[in-house]
Amino acid sequence: MISPKLRCLTLIVLNTLAATVLTVPTAVWAAAGDAQAAPAPIRAPAILVLAAVISLGLLLGQVSLFGLTLGSAGVLFVGLVAGHLQLHVPGGTGEIGLAAFVYCVGLGAGPTFFRSLVQDGRSLAMLGAVIVASGATTAWGVGKLLGLPAELAGGVFAGAMTSTPALGALTTAIPDSPDVAVGFGVGYPFGIIGVVAFVQVLPKLLGRELKSSTAGDPSAAATQIVRKLVEIRNPAIVGKRPGGVPMLEAANCQTPRVRDGELLRPTPHDFQFTIGQQVMLVGPEKNLATVMDMLGTEVEGADQLLLDAERQRRHIVVTSPEMVGKSLKELHLLSTYGVTITRIRRYDVEFVPSAMTTIEFGDQLTAVGEPESWPEVERLAGHRPSTLDHSDILSLAIGLLFGIALGMIPVSIGNQSIQLGLAGGPLIVGLILGHFGRLGPIAGHLPRSARMLLMEAGLALFLASAGVSAGGNFVAVLQSQGIWLCVGAAAVAIVPLTVGFLLADFVLKLRLLKSLGAICGGMTSTPGLAAITSATDAAEPVIAYVAAYPIALFLVTILAPILVEMLR
Repeated sequence: MISPKLRCLTLIVLNTLAATVLTVPTAVWAAAGDAQAAPAPIRAPAILVLAAVISLGLLLGQVSLFGLTLGSAGVLFVGLVAGHLQLHVPGGTGEIGLAAFVYCVGLGAGPTFFRSLVQDGRSLAMLGAVIVASGATTAWGVGKLLGLPAELAGGVFAGAMTSTPALGALTTAIPDSPDVAVGFGVGYPFGIIGVVAFVQVLPKLLGRELKSSTAGDPSAAATQIVRKLVEIRNPAIVGKRPGGVPMLEAANCQTPRVRDGELLRPTPHDFQFTIGQQVMLVGPEKNLATVMDMLGTEVEGADQLLLDAERQRRHIVVTSPEMVGKSLKELHLLSTYGVTITRIRRYDVEFVPSAMTTIEFGDQLTAVGEPESWPEVERLAGHRPSTLDHSDILSLAIGLLFGIALGMIPVSIGNQSIQLGLAGGPLIVGLILGHFGRLGPIAGHLPRSARMLLMEAGLALFLASAGVSAGGNFVAVLQSQGIWLCVGAAAVAIVPLTVGFLLADFVLKLRLLKSLGAICGGMTSTPGLAAITSATDAAEPVIAYVAAYPIALFLVTILAPILVEMLR
């Protein structure tokens, strides 16, 4: 049976061959006929051009150079080449793709966007906002200093911030200007390389390696959670409950089960440590040795006992508003139901929660407790795994309809009247639906696989259209602006990074890992985050990224058209 990856690769190759057969001979013939002339129009079906641009672009995006890849942005650069060859794609393709893309982005960011503004993520959200504002200010200064066209400067800003939604907002607000996509194409490489280089070089300049920065970090090694059976030997903790031992929470560890003969039973809510007890300790691997030394000694030969206990646990999916938004401390699961949450899987990251961890829609909880309590806990959580796999196409269509309609409503700012457009309208509706989960009959949830597929497909359609439409002027703009355009793009990428770090380090006093994660979120740079997580197992940068990203994404989308108006 052919694997999905092989099938996808086969389709890419076939599309590429088809496009090559149809376009290359004509291009060669035109070049031979008049070498000095601009590229002659190439006749090829628009739908075939679209498929070829997307296929070649995604293939280009997978090419790794010094560990960096273009990703979906490869479609834009192939589109620029196709546009330079005067090829065309079907009309309306970009608009449909953009609306679907930003709507799905909103659905994904909604659960954390508003909460990050009112909880302990406020400082990280503020950091993301300052980074975007400093980027916009720098782009305004560069545009004025170099005398760049407003549309070109706006595109450079969107590219340096690696923000495709901002590019979408600009192309819908200024539909007839190819300079926007040209500026994005110039700024994007500086945005990607700048952030990745910054998060890799800065720790070395400061003499603080990322791996050593995880010392004492309770989120460290969040994806390497292990279980050990420990015999209590420390008289200092005798008579105390697990919550009364600060080191357990500081190390992000729990004791969800206690040994009773040949069984490991759920820890009762009134449990107290006594000498000789054997408890199951769950937590990040890097922290477990220290905690075991504090509690007592590891019990050897307990693998089968631990395995049997693992088979008795329960996986619960959260879909109910009764649990969403509340901390584990507020839910009183242990005292009310005798249930302990030992792990949470969120955003494909598994971690051990603390008492203050807030539950979010779609969280997958690993619970340990009394079997008779499962029905009540599942009812409280709204445990319906099928909910996460169900795609409500009607809700998707209605959400897009309201988003597109909202984007067409004019908004007055001073003497100017602007529209949120196909980028802003669907984004706001997606954020609201993603936050509430459901508004009346409209569901605000798409399965992650469906949402990611629609996002990637929409993004590819939009970038192909934007690239092809701008390709005709790309070379001319670069020739007219010269090297200073690249210098300006580099400044727009570097200044926000510097401002963000100074604010995080000297004003907010954030740990290095949290600072770098939030800076990547403020720059909306997933490659930057990937560079951090490849160097450390800590979950702290991921959590900081999630807190800063939504507000940065929203602001960069809104500020991009405003920046262009200010430069005109």
